[in-house]
Amino acid sequence: MDVLGNRGKCAQPCRLPYDLYEDNHKINSGYLLSTRDLCALEYIPAFIQSGVKCLKIEGRMKSPEYVAIVTKIYKKYIDLALSNKEYIIEPIDQKALLQAFNRGMSSSGHLDTEPNKNLVFKEKPNNMGLPLGKVQNYNKSKGLITVKLKEPIEIGDTISLENEKGTYTISELMEDGKNITETKKGQTVTIGRMKGNINLKDNIYKMSSKKLSNLAKESYKHELRKIYLNGKITIQKNKPISFEVTSFKPNQLYKDLQIKYTIDSTPLDAKNKPLTKEIVEQQLRKTSNTPYEFKKIDIDLGDNLFLPKLSTLNELRRNVLEQVEAYAIAKCHRNFDTSKSENNSKSKKDSILEDMRINVKNNIKLTKSQNPKISVLLNKLNTDFNYESLALADNVYIPLKYFTSKKYDATLKKISKLSDIYIYMPTIVKGNYKNLFYANAKSSVEKYEIKGFVISNICNIKLLHGLFKDLDKYFKLVTNYTFNVFNSETVLELKKLGISTFTISPELDKKTIQRLCEYSYLNKELIIYGRTPLVNMNYCLLGETDKCYPECKARCTTSHRYYLKDRLNMEFPIMPDNIQTVTTLFNSKITSISPNSFNVDSVRIDILDESNEQIDNILKTVKAKKRFDGKDYTSGNLNREI
Repeated sequence: MDVLGNRGKCAQPCRLPYDLYEDNHKINSGYLLSTRDLCALEYIPAFIQSGVKCLKIEGRMKSPEYVAIVTKIYKKYIDLALSNKEYIIEPIDQKALLQAFNRGMSSSGHLDTEPNKNLVFKEKPNNMGLPLGKVQNYNKSKGLITVKLKEPIEIGDTISLENEKGTYTISELMEDGKNITETKKGQTVTIGRMKGNINLKDNIYKMSSKKLSNLAKESYKHELRKIYLNGKITIQKNKPISFEVTSFKPNQLYKDLQIKYTIDSTPLDAKNKPLTKEIVEQQLRKTSNTPYEFKKIDIDLGDNLFLPKLSTLNELRRNVLEQVEAYAIAKCHRNFDTSKSENNSKSKKDSILEDMRINVKNNIKLTKSQNPKISVLLNKLNTDFNYESLALADNVYIPLKYFTSKKYDATLKKISKLSDIYIYMPTIVKGNYKNLFYANAKSSVEKYEIKGFVISNICNIKLLHGLFKDLDKYFKLVTNYTFNVFNSETVLELKKLGISTFTISPELDKKTIQRLCEYSYLNKELIIYGRTPLVNMNYCLLGETDKCYPECKARCTTSHRYYLKDRLNMEFPIMPDNIQTVTTLFNSKITSISPNSFNVDSVRIDILDESNEQIDNILKTVKAKKRFDGKDYTSGNLNREI
């Protein structure tokens, strides 16, 4: 469970500014995808009581000092929660966490049952430090700023200013014209040697504390955890040198460790300075760059011997420790005996799958599909469209939410007469969706003659099995691109689950797709048109919260078009889901590829904001087996060619 760090964990896009538009009107701006850092100190007792066994701290691209500070503090409060003492969080520890790194101070993420309107910090994408105060006076010629301190500072701390990108290391502190080295909260001081875009009333932030950093460095300076070993080296005349290693304090991983390594090098008679036990031990103990340390070394050294190269001992140590590491790794591997199954015999299904694996290994080529079927995903259902062109499609995928409202009943019935309908399951399933599914799925199956389901994650299968018996016998199951299928082994595992068709991931390159298409153990579907979802976020960009609340303007229920515009004026459509406060962010460009290079059983067209006429043109083009050739069916160009 994540307990501290960047909750969203998205990469560069989170660090970029965006404008949010409703049709042609800007309604918000800033770093709209940048979440505040999660801090879960207060929830540790609840985690432990609920059975959580591991807490994860998100430390990607953080400093060693950051890791030292946060692990020390969380360890402290885990111990406190496990004790019989009252669980009280000290303000000094909260401040230390914020000083180590914070973006917009901190947030409880999605841990509370109440809506979190404090989840995103749109003012700044990176570490903001602690608020230090405002510029009260600035002497530009001397580079002096005056500030009343909200936090103590000292020489060596770093600070930043509102309109400056970099940081300053404090090298000069003064009070009433006299030099000082440290301060107190509430004190008015002058900070020297400050140049740049500085103005009166600019905010100042304390970015790092020299004292806190030094304490952190000291804490890990001597905390090198080692695995202790015993060693016995034999160096005798006219014999190869051997080194035997066993565990000093046996644990589960190393309890049977016994490795003997011999190097093809023999000692010579010494003419001047013979080899000593002290020199041998000194060389063997050089294990600082490994996870091991020799607690005890027995040295069986013959009299008056000499080694032409002392590096022989270093090579011996390196080789034997590599074998120790390999031993530990081998013990960590999970070994599956594929010759055994329930009742000590293979089921018929397992035998079939094993034959398929053999075929895969032998690289058997299979017959190419001649006439791929056409599937259409309607991300949005519009009751004003006639959808007559869907008669050209074989399958139509419609999101689950549209089966829960009588408003769409006539439209759904019409589409069901034109093509086979599948219920398209959402990527994120919260309690609301689960309840809606159980309340509407069975009646929808009968009313609209549902032929199958498009499942977006493995949990969808469990959800379906909870409602329908013999699921794969009566319905076709299609895995969405979110399953990220990229090899034949995954395909075979999906077959075990009763899947009939898998959707090829849009992240794959041409060669990988072609390799997947060589085998027909499951039907393959390729997305050839549409905007690819970039992220499904557990947050509503319109209501600025992770859960619905009564006073929200409910923009998600309107027919307006919403999109993010980046600094390059590229538009990224967003699709809010008012049932469970989830936002899907789509690519600014439309994928358009020809299926002719791929041996697929069906092709998929993803529809988002296209008009009725555009849907008709796209389907006719695909049905006629023509290339899109960059034709502009929407406001964006069809641009991705494989």
